Amino acid sequence: MADVALRNALPADRAAAVRWLQEYGVYAGVVVLLLFNVAFTDHFLSAANFRTQAVQVAPVLVVALGMALAIGTEGIDLSVGSVMALSTSLLSLYLGYGPWVALLTVVVGGVVIGLANGTLIAFVGVQPIVATLALMVGTRGLALVMLPQLKDVRDPTLLSLGSGDVVGVPYLVLIAAALAVVVAFVVRRTTFGRQLLAIGDSRPAAQLAGLPVRRVLITVYVCSGVLAAVAGFLSTARLSASDPTSLGQLMELSAITAVVVGGTPLTGGRVRVGGTVAGALLIQLLTATLIKHDLSPSWTQLAQAVVIILAVYAARERGKR
Repeated sequence: MADVALRNALPADRAAAVRWLQEYGVYAGVVVLLLFNVAFTDHFLSAANFRTQAVQVAPVLVVALGMALAIGTEGIDLSVGSVMALSTSLLSLYLGYGPWVALLTVVVGGVVIGLANGTLIAFVGVQPIVATLALMVGTRGLALVMLPQLKDVRDPTLLSLGSGDVVGVPYLVLIAAALAVVVAFVVRRTTFGRQLLAIGDSRPAAQLAGLPVRRVLITVYVCSGVLAAVAGFLSTARLSASDPTSLGQLMELSAITAVVVGGTPLTGGRVRVGGTVAGALLIQLLTATLIKHDLSPSWTQLAQAVVIILAVYAARERGKR
């Protein structure tokens, strides 16, 4: 009888562990990395280091918020890095008309790419990974045609945005935090958010229920495009230069990693904004930790791969129950 009870208890314990990993693993990972760095990384507790980490993670978080919305519909947006490149090209070309005109142009560029993605997915029926892959390649090419090489940014307003702060908190961090709050409110408290999750849970059922599936999908990809464009704007302000060749490279992978590690399942039907924020912080801390301990970028990529596999495994085990 004791052996039978033990065999019955093991699956329950394993299920509980997987459930805990799914719900709280990303937060535990952030805490573990923080404690490790406090103990073993020189000057980690300095204000300058915290500022650097926060500023570097801000554009990743902004892009990841849009990615979370797309994944919530059981889709994906691979074009976000290229949209960042397009935004830096547009910014450089239109900055002479003033920073706010340039920002408006950047946002319009994000809207156009989002509309293209959403139209291909919602009306033409192209798979999200294929549609956004095509826009990823085309948008990067367009950005390079518009601005084939790096160009310095000298606008004082833009430079102050990239380096300024309010009571010690950088503008970039405040903007990213405000956008996270807005996205969380939209997902949890609005009809649009409930429709988005319903479509991700079952698109045929959402259509039978009379939900505006096409309109919601287009809106989601427009939001993703706009957030990626804003991230490109912020990154350009931080770097004080427009470089469509390198800006946004592999950003789509960082964003997907943050979303998945944060507990948003690739199968859709759920968006964890708080988890996405923690996921972005986890990836940034992991990268910074390896760099500060003189490990090559290859180890960073391997570590991220392990984190992704653990997150997907936890989601898969949860889906079985």
